[in-house]
Amino acid sequence: MLSRLALKQGKAVARQQPFRSLATVSPAASKYTDPVTHISTLSNGLTVATESHPHAQTATVGVWVDAGSRVDGQKASGSAHFLEHMAFKGTKNRTQRALELEVENIGAHLNAYTSREQTVYYAKAFQKDVPSAVGIISDILQNSKLEKDAIERERDVILREQEEVDKQLEEVVFDHLHAIAFAGQPLGQTILGPKDHINSISQGDLQSYINTNYTADRMVLVGAGAVDHQELCKLATEHFASLPQSSNPIALGQGAQPKTVFSGAEVRIRDDTMPTLNFAIAVEGVGWKSPDYFPMMVMSSIMGNWDRSLGASPLLSSKLSHIISSNNLANSFMSFSTSYSDTGLWGIYMTTENFTVVDDLTHFTLREWTRMSLSPTSVEVERAKSQLKASLLLGLDGTTAVAEDIGRQMVTTGKRFTPQEIARSIDAITVEDIQRCAKTYLWDKDIAIAAIGQTEGLLDYNRIRADMSSMIY
Repeated sequence: MLSRLALKQGKAVARQQPFRSLATVSPAASKYTDPVTHISTLSNGLTVATESHPHAQTATVGVWVDAGSRVDGQKASGSAHFLEHMAFKGTKNRTQRALELEVENIGAHLNAYTSREQTVYYAKAFQKDVPSAVGIISDILQNSKLEKDAIERERDVILREQEEVDKQLEEVVFDHLHAIAFAGQPLGQTILGPKDHINSISQGDLQSYINTNYTADRMVLVGAGAVDHQELCKLATEHFASLPQSSNPIALGQGAQPKTVFSGAEVRIRDDTMPTLNFAIAVEGVGWKSPDYFPMMVMSSIMGNWDRSLGASPLLSSKLSHIISSNNLANSFMSFSTSYSDTGLWGIYMTTENFTVVDDLTHFTLREWTRMSLSPTSVEVERAKSQLKASLLLGLDGTTAVAEDIGRQMVTTGKRFTPQEIARSIDAITVEDIQRCAKTYLWDKDIAIAAIGQTEGLLDYNRIRADMSSMIY
């Protein structure tokens, strides 16, 4: 009945419209086309990248900086994150109060975040307020006062933030995983930095970080939504023309850091008062620009995710989820494929309160990893490809998500891949690609393990490593 009503309503609307019916439109004209990403470079090396949406009334504009905690000074780990906090504490042109009022008065949202390889400052605002938003971002990037009193006040804020992060076991495990996998190297540092560094970071450290990393050739001004590319280029020239270049400019996406070395090792933090064991196992993954970037993500999607607390069915598509849930081996697990400019981590994060079966949990997990080298099925590969496309493409919902996609891709690869290009890359992946990647990156490879909680049931590292190298599915 509903479908008939819908058809009748559709016909009535069609009769009222003077336009041609869909049947008379050529197939080429009715096909979806990707929005175009326009890219320009100013004379000082600053890149401007935009994606305009003609019907949008709001826009997200921001600056993506090709620098994060990875380039913190050796004795000033945490500088990138500390500097992000200081950006909102006032500039030479605006007090903190004036900055907050200006943002509120135009109804904008101003935010920032720091990762291991990037720092981002962005604002979401109405179309008419894009010039104001660009001006504010420019001011906080180039003219932050970095007053000593404000630095001292912010130490306590960051230390409290660190305490909150320490309560999130997943974050703790992944920080330890990075520290052990990339031991003694910048990529292994935490984003917030250790407590002693937070307490010792000085105005000079922050200014040194700005002078070294906040240069035009390492920045992308991004606009998405109700933005005009030429107008944003004019605003970039007006507000960012005085930004200096690096002493040794390197094109975006080319990477300026020495190659990171992966270490096969482990760290265990035993705490028998905890009700669970939380641990991650990883091999070295691939960088953003690797031709195996998407195959590795598909392989991670084949492994899947599962969480008992969410009521997930044991009959999920992932074979690993079926094994784990049917045998009560874990509370949850999450496969991951994390990439950086020159390396990555590919693995699995698990939580369990069934400590007597941890050996079985790791065994069946590694057995599934081994199976990828021998007999992945076409059905699970195709399903994983569909799931990955849905995750990546459905995530481009809203101007902020699009701006994030543009900014991340520009600073990591030097270009922006359209949704159609991403879909084609994923669609082209075959069973043979999965087997090849598994043999290259998983088969008999060193692993990094980070665990916290009741770790007694987790087998010795060498036993796990030996099990991985000798396993035949």
